[in-house]
Amino acid sequence: MGSAAELAAAALVLLGFPALMLAALVPSVYAFAAAAAVTYLADHYLHRKGSYLINRLSKVRAGLSIRFLIRQLLLILLLARLSLSNNLIFYGAIACFIAFYGLQAPHGALVTLIRNRRRMPVATRNIDLKSRIRIPDAPRRSLLHRSAEKMLHLDLAAVAGLLVSAVMDSAVAGFIGIGITIGLGSLYVLALMPYVRGRKIPPSADKVLAAVDDWLAAYKPETVLYFSGSKDSAYQVNMWLETMERLESRPLIILRERVILSSLAPTTVPVICVPGGVHLMNLELSTVRVALYAANVGKNIHLLRVPTMKHVFIGHGDSDKLASVNPFSKVYDEVWTAGRAGRDRYAIADVGVRDDDIVEVGRPQLAPIRTWQGVPEGRIPTVLYAPTWEGWDGNPGNTSIVLAGESIVKKLVKADPPVRVLYKPHPFTGTVSAQAGAAHRRITALIEKAAAERAADSRFTADAAAQAQATAELTRIEARIAELSGTVGDKGDEAEASRDGVVDVKKHEEIARLRAEWDAAYWRSFPAYEHRVITGAEPRLYDCFNVSDAMVSDISSVVSDFIASGKPYAVTDSAELGVEEFKRQNTAVRAAVILSNSAGELGGLLDAVRDPSADPLAADRKELKRYLLGPDEPKSIDQFNAAVADLARKAETRNVGQEARAAAGAAEEIELADVLPGQRLSSTGDTDGVTAG
Repeated sequence: MGSAAELAAAALVLLGFPALMLAALVPSVYAFAAAAAVTYLADHYLHRKGSYLINRLSKVRAGLSIRFLIRQLLLILLLARLSLSNNLIFYGAIACFIAFYGLQAPHGALVTLIRNRRRMPVATRNIDLKSRIRIPDAPRRSLLHRSAEKMLHLDLAAVAGLLVSAVMDSAVAGFIGIGITIGLGSLYVLALMPYVRGRKIPPSADKVLAAVDDWLAAYKPETVLYFSGSKDSAYQVNMWLETMERLESRPLIILRERVILSSLAPTTVPVICVPGGVHLMNLELSTVRVALYAANVGKNIHLLRVPTMKHVFIGHGDSDKLASVNPFSKVYDEVWTAGRAGRDRYAIADVGVRDDDIVEVGRPQLAPIRTWQGVPEGRIPTVLYAPTWEGWDGNPGNTSIVLAGESIVKKLVKADPPVRVLYKPHPFTGTVSAQAGAAHRRITALIEKAAAERAADSRFTADAAAQAQATAELTRIEARIAELSGTVGDKGDEAEASRDGVVDVKKHEEIARLRAEWDAAYWRSFPAYEHRVITGAEPRLYDCFNVSDAMVSDISSVVSDFIASGKPYAVTDSAELGVEEFKRQNTAVRAAVILSNSAGELGGLLDAVRDPSADPLAADRKELKRYLLGPDEPKSIDQFNAAVADLARKAETRNVGQEARAAAGAAEEIELADVLPGQRLSSTGDTDGVTAG
């Protein structure tokens, strides 16, 4: 429902309009002016915050335009109650507001037309469209950004002028305000006109698609990463970007939603965002031999229908969740898993995926995860709590956050000897379950309170100078990254970003180096003992792995990934299956400390961190790592490239075979045409149906 400030602003908006009516009826110019100012400011605040509450008003016939119209009508009522109904300013006010609303129609039509024309059928990154088609510069951001709000707020001059006239008993201020409102509104409309004619009009959809096909024909992509999903699922494709950059074949990324493109991390790989299924099916993809799918979604069918390429489900993580053995996976030519565990998981699930179609390729994304060397001397251990989200089905075993999260955090922050707690929840936490959202907020409050108490504890001392230096370094790095990367907003709009969106490789490499420096500075910017809540994209989950000495999590790919570090970990049996059954059902917990919802078993995890030599699960973790993630050699990226090359050969063999069969069929048709009229060939090739003379 929004923050407390948003609720207060919404209340002011809702109460402000009755106050305006009361002030108009009394009548009181000063009370009306005060109430009007409150409604203007509160309304503006809610729009600036993008509040959910303000969006709901339009559903109850109290949208933005209606609120402005009501305020203007109440101003007319105020003038009438002040006995100004026979005054010229009264008629001027009515004429002004009618004319002003008359300008709304062409303004809205122009804005819509400009936006629609500049929304191309495809949006791209790292593709040279500039040399193929002319895409004009976008209108200034000030013209289109929140255009309806800007246009409506031009009535401020008229409203202020009319109120001044009502107080001073002089029409001059009112007519000046009216002139300013109508003049600025007319200029706004005129400023939009050039963008709907002449050379400022972008090329047609057909020309854009032809240009993209021309680029594809020249580039000849061989391996495609295909992805469709919501904005919150962008991490699922982002995790594969570095792997795509390291492919030995020519890579291409195809996205289906514009919102995913805006959330895509920087990459040097060419990207095409194709929202329309028909446009996708008409793209020139004849050279593609391997298509990789990171998620099982309905829109996959638009590419799966292409027989000239082989289709592979690579997923976006490796876990024992049911989603990891989705029966939909059998539509792909192959399913690639990290290690033997993934293969066995499909065999046990018996969902139709053949063992011959499963290939073990490791997890190339895990390369940044460092192997544990024990807790550095002089630093207290760090425990990462990284629960997964609640899922769609309401299963209590999906996440520990609801039933066990608070118990886990309470025991960690009160541990003796002390440990540091890092809390990094799943980005989807609370999106389905209100209970999960509430639990997340309580856990956050617990950690923040514990952090404040530790900061006041004399046993813990910080190097303020080093932290200040790290903070200054963060500011410098962030400024440099912003300077190098920019945003789509800086480039005008989607069309302009597509035109100019070819990455500068040197800048991209510098940004990668700066991000590594940022990560190091981030952890130095606060004490090594400080509890921390970490949300958002940075620092990344793997960065949290590297600074942690142990982890508590749930059944998810997070656990499988963390096993690559060799560090102790615990998993919560939130559904209370019991230790043996929990281990039987979930491979990734076989080397874990199993926690009940009370988290009473956490001591075993902390003991393993404090004394690695006495860790009873160390050997089990090493064995499980190989089973889940495959061998360390050859490197995972080499296994992945080999799998791509092998499948590409299979696709090429299939295509050559199809061409040979088509050629044989054509030859047979020619042979049939040469048969004497009236004759036909039997299935054995002998003539039939004509008697010899």
